[in-house]
Amino acid sequence: MSSSPLRRTAIDALHRSLGATMTDFAGWDMPLRYGSERDEHNAVRTRAGLFDLSHMGEITVTGPQAAALLDHALVGDIGGIRAGRARYTMICREDGGILDDLIVYRLAETEAGSSHYLVVANASNAQVVLDALVERSAGFDAVVRDDRDAYALIAVQGPESPGILASLTDADLDGLKYYAGLPGTVAGVPALIARTGYTGEDGFELFVRPEHAVELWQALTKAGEGAGLVPCGLSCRDTLRLEAGMPLYGHELSTSLTPFDAGLGRVVKFGKDGDFVGREALTEAAAKAESNPPRILVGLVAEGRRVPRAGYAVVAGGEVIGEVTSGAPSPTLGKPIAMAYVDAAHAAPGTPGVGVDVRGTHEPYEVVALPFYKRQK
Repeated sequence: MSSSPLRRTAIDALHRSLGATMTDFAGWDMPLRYGSERDEHNAVRTRAGLFDLSHMGEITVTGPQAAALLDHALVGDIGGIRAGRARYTMICREDGGILDDLIVYRLAETEAGSSHYLVVANASNAQVVLDALVERSAGFDAVVRDDRDAYALIAVQGPESPGILASLTDADLDGLKYYAGLPGTVAGVPALIARTGYTGEDGFELFVRPEHAVELWQALTKAGEGAGLVPCGLSCRDTLRLEAGMPLYGHELSTSLTPFDAGLGRVVKFGKDGDFVGREALTEAAAKAESNPPRILVGLVAEGRRVPRAGYAVVAGGEVIGEVTSGAPSPTLGKPIAMAYVDAAHAAPGTPGVGVDVRGTHEPYEVVALPFYKRQK
């Protein structure tokens, strides 16, 4: 059986010229690292990093009933998003299981009475989300469009990122709040400039046409030379988001968990108008979580050097009390860290006697509140 060739982003040749180690990620050939993962990670924490995120799945929803469709299809209050703002939300199955976590941007109204939304899905779930939105759009005066090929996505993240970007645009970055986006021009390239990211740092995600991606990447690289900007791969993106306590689909989120199981029940807006897919199941999940708390997502910090990996058992008193969902060495803390779902009885920070079964050895871990790292604002 022949597998289809990996998709390549518009910046693929540039990554190779920079000596990137490439990897298959959700059917895309993506840069894993360019040099040292630790150096890339530390650059984002202290200076700035440049990421190609063109594998993410963009879906445009337009029309007079675009908001009503998204309110029906997703768990969040999408109609309540003001133009120019974004919201973190989820799309769930009828049984409440999470299909994906999403960011939805409300763009300027296209014409009188017609709303315009950009839904950004994870690369691994883009087709699933697209199919679900198309199916759920029946009966709504709205159009769901697959725009994955219409965008390249470049992110500049880290404390130096506002200065780097400001040197290339006259857009009002000072007035651009976190989780907001505005159309502008960056280095002469038309872009949707969004103050969003997945690193725990201040930063921007720039949605541009694929044919403009290389020139934008090169302009950002040049503008960031004096600020210590470096190209960054998926590997440090993972350690950055782990330190920031941000969930990753397939690890902390899955169809076997509801938002309430994942400790993210706040994204479910029962107060919005109309019915939405999964409402009944999620109402039950919310009540159950109140009376009988599910396993709770916590942070674990190693006392030793051994790195916990996804799927490893969390143990206490000889019993399995949970499971690691993500684990890696933390460059910022200088120790291995993990996120894990553990029984509520063992979830309080400082709970004694908690360990991780690392290949048959119970390694001691400290239970801590998430996130591991919070930037100083």
